[in-house]
Amino acid sequence: MPNTKRSPSLSALLAALLAAVAVCGGDAVARVFPFGPRHRAVNDLANQFVPFHAHLWDLLRGRADGGPLLDWRAGWGTSFLPDYGTYLSSPFAPLVALFPRGDVEYAVYALTVLKTAVAAAAMTFLLRRLGPGAWWWAAVLGASYALCGWSLAEGTYNPMWMDGLIAFPLLCLVGEWVREGRRPLLGPLVVAVCWLANFYTAYMATLGAALVLLVRLATTDPSRGREPARGPVRVLLRAVVTTGVGIGLAAPVLVPVFLGSRYAHPGMVREFAPAAGTDVLARLLPATYGFATPAAFVCTAVPLLAATLLFRRDVPGRERWLWVGLCAAVALSMQWGPTHLLWHVFATPNGSPYRQTFVLSGVLVITAWTAVSHGLPDRRALLGGVGVVLALAAGALPSPVVTRWALLLAGAGTVAVAGALLLPRRGRYGILAALLVTGTLLGQAAATTAYADRERLTRLDDYPPWGAEHARRAAELAAADGWPAYRTDPGLPRVAGNDPLLLGGQGAAYYSSHTPAVLTETLTALGGGWTSRGRNLLSLDNPVTDALFGVGARWRDGSVVRTGPPLPLVTVRPPGPPPAYGPSPFRNQELLLGARVYEAPRAGACPVGTEVFLWAPDASGRARLGARTADLLGGRPKRSAAMTSLGVQRTADARVDVPGGATGEIGCLDHTRLREAVTALRAEAATAIRPTPDGIRATLPPGTERGTVVIAAPHIAGWQCGDTPTASYGGLLALPATRTGTVDCVFRPPGLWPGLAVGAAALVALAASAVSVAPLLRRAAAIRRSRPRP
Repeated sequence: MPNTKRSPSLSALLAALLAAVAVCGGDAVARVFPFGPRHRAVNDLANQFVPFHAHLWDLLRGRADGGPLLDWRAGWGTSFLPDYGTYLSSPFAPLVALFPRGDVEYAVYALTVLKTAVAAAAMTFLLRRLGPGAWWWAAVLGASYALCGWSLAEGTYNPMWMDGLIAFPLLCLVGEWVREGRRPLLGPLVVAVCWLANFYTAYMATLGAALVLLVRLATTDPSRGREPARGPVRVLLRAVVTTGVGIGLAAPVLVPVFLGSRYAHPGMVREFAPAAGTDVLARLLPATYGFATPAAFVCTAVPLLAATLLFRRDVPGRERWLWVGLCAAVALSMQWGPTHLLWHVFATPNGSPYRQTFVLSGVLVITAWTAVSHGLPDRRALLGGVGVVLALAAGALPSPVVTRWALLLAGAGTVAVAGALLLPRRGRYGILAALLVTGTLLGQAAATTAYADRERLTRLDDYPPWGAEHARRAAELAAADGWPAYRTDPGLPRVAGNDPLLLGGQGAAYYSSHTPAVLTETLTALGGGWTSRGRNLLSLDNPVTDALFGVGARWRDGSVVRTGPPLPLVTVRPPGPPPAYGPSPFRNQELLLGARVYEAPRAGACPVGTEVFLWAPDASGRARLGARTADLLGGRPKRSAAMTSLGVQRTADARVDVPGGATGEIGCLDHTRLREAVTALRAEAATAIRPTPDGIRATLPPGTERGTVVIAAPHIAGWQCGDTPTASYGGLLALPATRTGTVDCVFRPPGLWPGLAVGAAALVALAASAVSVAPLLRRAAAIRRSRPRP
C-alpha cells in the first residue's frame, strides 16, 4: 500500500480536489450553469439564497438601503439580523464581495463548490485523527462524505445547509479534543463558528457528533487520552459545557433568529409520513432522485467497507457492533416520528423531511474508516460485505426510484472496489487499487450530480436566471431610484421571491422563513398576493397602496413608470382610533388612506373613466375586461392572487370576466379623489426624512402636535421611538405626535440584547477558562520541549 504516513494536509488537499472535480464534472455533463445552457435557478436557490447574497454584496460595498439590523428594501422595511443568521452568517458568505455584482450567481455556485471541498478536507482530517490508515483511503472516504447524495441533490440548491456538512466532522473533532482533554479554548470557538454558520444543520451535526462521541468512549482505550483518570461521565459533562459555551458565544445572532421565527407568519404544518423502505434503500444507490426520500447515497466503497466490519474477526466485537449499530440506529431514527422530530428541532419541515441525512453519511464514512484503521478486510469479510451491499440493492429493486443507471453504476462500483481490495497491497498494485476506488468515487458522484441537475429542473419550481434583461431592469431601477423621497418598486413580472434585494429598489416583495406575520396580514388586508402559504409576498401594483407606501416609480410592462404623487414615508393622521380592517381590501385601503376613492360597480360595471380593479384571491387563469386581460394565480391556502388592474372603463356595458367561475370583488378607482386625498395628507407630512441603517428620523411641520404619526413601514416587533410607545395603525408603525415636532425611531431585533448578554457571559466563561488552563498548557508545552526528539 502507499505510504500511510503522508502529511494529513496532503490527504485533505486531495479530498478537496476530488470533491470539486466531481461536482464540476457532473454539472458539466448535465450542461448546467456555469458549464452549459441549463440554469440552476430553482426553488429557494433562486428565491432566497441568490438575492440574499446580492444584498450582502450591497451591504459589504456600502450600497444597501439599511444595515445589519434593518433592511429598507424588502417587505417595506423588515428585520435583517434574523435573515442574516439564517442565510448569510456562513464565514464563506463575505467572499461574494470578491465577484462583480452582476455575477452573484457565479459567486453562489463557487461558494457551494468551495464548501463541498472544505467538507471533504474536514472529514479527511478527522479520519486521520481517529485512527491509522492509508492516506489516500482517508482522502477518498473524506471526499465520499462531501459527495454524498444529500450534498449533491439537496445541499447544492440550499447552500446554507452546506455549512452543516462542514460542521459535522468539525464537531466530531471537538469531541475528540474533549475526550482527550485537549484544546479547551479552541473547542468552544469551533462550536460557535459552526452554530453561527448555520444553526439548523449545526444542531443536527451536534446530535450526530454526540452519538459518535458516545461510541468513541465505549470503543477506545481511555489510557490513550491525555487525562486517563477522568471517566466517561466527566468527559460527557465537559462536552456539554464546551457545547454550551460555544452556542452561548453565538447567542447574539441565534437568539434574534429564534425570536424572529416566533413573530413569523406560520408556514405549512404537516404530519411526518415515513418513506417506503424500498425507496429508502434505493436512495443508497447513485443516480437516484426524490424530494421526499433520504438522499443517502455515498460512494459504494463506504457501505462495502462498513459492512465488512460485521465479518472482521480481527476487530474487537464491541467496536464492530457499536459502529455498525450506530449506522443502523441513525438510519432507523429518520423513519420514526419521535426521532424525526428530534432531528428537526421538533417541527416537521415544509420541504424535504430528511434534512439530517448528511449525518448518516458521515457515520457511514467513519464506520468505513474504522474498518480501514484495522487493515483491509480479508476475502471472507469482503465476501460478507459484498453480500450485504447486494442484499440492500436487491431490496431497492421494487422502488420506482431505481434507474438503470443506478444499478449499472452501483454494480460497476461494487466490482471495482472489491477488485481493489483483493489486489496485492504494495507497489504498482497499490496504485491500481487507488485508481479503481478513486475512479468509482468520481464516476458515481459526477453521475449523481448530473442526474440530480436534470431532475430538479423537471420536478421543482424554476425561475429565469440572471441575464441581460435583468441587468437592464436593475440599471433602469437604479436610475429611477429616489430613496428616501420615494420608493422604487421592482414590480412585475417578478424574477424571484426577493426582487428588491436582487434587482434593487424598495418594495413589498419579500420571502423568508422570518416573513413577519403582521406584514403578511397587512398586505393581505390591502389586496396583496402571495405564495408559499403567505411567506412569499408579491409586489402589489395599485395606485392607492403606492401612495400609502411612498412608491413613486415602479417596473411595469418592460420599463420604469412614474406612479401618481406618493406620500412621504412619515405622515400625520388626525386624532382618532386606528383603522379596523374588514373583509374588503378596497374598503381597507380607504380606511388606511382616510378617504373614499373607490366607487362600487353599477349594474355589474364600473363608471366610465374609472380604473377597474379585480380582487379574486382564489382565481387562477386569465381575467378579462373587454380586450384587456390579466393573469391570476390564486387558490388559498397555498396561494393568493393579488388585486389587479384591468384598465380604465371605456364603455358603460363592459363587464369583468373572472376565470374559472371564482368569486371576486370589483373596485372602481377614481383617480381624482385619490389625488385630492394624497394632497391633503401631504400637507401634514414630514418636511425632512432620513432613514438610517437602524431606524428613521423625521421633522414634522408646525401645528402637528396632535394626532398620530404614521411611518410607511410594517409595525414589526423591535421598533423603539424614545420614550414614546409605538402602536399599529392598520399594520403600519405609528406613535403619538409630540410637541417636539421630531420623530426619532430605532430598530433593535427582538432578542438582540438578551443574545448579547448571553454572548458576553459565554465570553467571560471562556476567558476564565483560559486563565485557569494557561498554567497547565505551559506545563504541557514544557514537557513536550523536554522530551528527546526521535
